[in-house]
Amino acid sequence: MTSLTAGPSTTRRRVSTIVWRVLTYLALVLIMAPAAWLLIGVLGRAWSHWRWSVLWTQLTPTGGGLRDQILGTLILMVGVFIIAGTIGVLAGIHLAEFTRAHRASGRLSGPLRTASDILSGFPSIVLGYVGYVALVVGLHWGFSLLSALIILSIMVIPYIAKTTENSLRQVPTGYREGAEALGMSAGYGLRKVVLKSALPGIVTGLLLALAIACGETAPLIYTAGFSNTLPHSLTHAQFPYLTYVVFQFYNDPSVQKHYLSYDAALILVVIVLLLLVSSRIVVSRTQRHSESSRGKQGRIFGRFRQDPSRAPEAVPNAGDLPLA
Repeated sequence: MTSLTAGPSTTRRRVSTIVWRVLTYLALVLIMAPAAWLLIGVLGRAWSHWRWSVLWTQLTPTGGGLRDQILGTLILMVGVFIIAGTIGVLAGIHLAEFTRAHRASGRLSGPLRTASDILSGFPSIVLGYVGYVALVVGLHWGFSLLSALIILSIMVIPYIAKTTENSLRQVPTGYREGAEALGMSAGYGLRKVVLKSALPGIVTGLLLALAIACGETAPLIYTAGFSNTLPHSLTHAQFPYLTYVVFQFYNDPSVQKHYLSYDAALILVVIVLLLLVSSRIVVSRTQRHSESSRGKQGRIFGRFRQDPSRAPEAVPNAGDLPLA
C-alpha cells in the first residue's frame, strides 16, 4: 500500500508566493528606476532654460539653435530605415522561409546566423573605426553622410534580421498550409498571409533599430565628422547630428553650449520615446485587426458548415493541388 507524501503546508506556499511577488516587484523597480532617473534628470536640466526657437534656429559659434542637427538626425534615421530595413527584412525572410534542411540554403543558414550574431556583438566604436579606414580614407569619401549611413546600417541590420526571422517563425504553420491548400504560390502566400501576421514584430524591430541608430555617437564621429549646417552632397562634406552636441558641448566652458547639450539630450529622448510609443501603437492596432478578422472568418466558415450549399463552388487553381 503506497503512502502519499504530504505537500508543503498552506503557510509555506503563501510565504513562497509573497516572496516571489516581492522579487518581481523589486525587479520591476530596478528596471524602471534608472529610466525614470534618466528622464527626470534630462527634463530637469533642459526645461528650466528651454526655448522653442531652438527647433528652428541655426547653430552659431556663440549659441543659436539646433535646427540643422535635428534635421540631420532625422535624415540619418530615414536613410538607415531604407538601407538597413530593406536588407534586414529580406535577410530575415530568407532565414525564416527559404532555408530548409538537407539543402544548400539550409547548410548555409548556420554560418549566416553566426555571422549575424558576431556582427551584432561588435562595439559601435570598432565599426566606426572600420568605416573610417575603409570609407573615409580608403575610398576617399571623407567625412560624409554616405559613410555614416553605411556604418549605422551595418550596425543595426542584425537586429532587424533577427526580429524579422523570429516574427515569421512565430506564425502558425497552419497559415502556410491553408494558403497552399487554396492554390496560392509560395511567394503570394508569403506576401498576403505570412507577412501580414508577422508585421507587428517586424515593425517593432525596425523602430527599435532606428532608436538605436539615432542615439549613436562613436560611429558618427569616425564617419560623419560634424558641421553646423547641412551639406549639399553625400560625400566629402561633414554632417550635423544631435549626439555630437550632447557629447562635445557638455564639456565646453560656454554656458550657452551647456544649455544646447541639455536641449539636444531632451530632443533625443523625445525622439526615442516617440519611436517606442509608435511601435506599441502599431502592435496593438495590428493585433486588434487580426483578432477581428479571425472572428469574422470564423463566422463565415460557421455559416458554410451549417449550410454547405452556400460555400464557394470552386477554389482557384484547385486543379494544381496534389491528389492524396
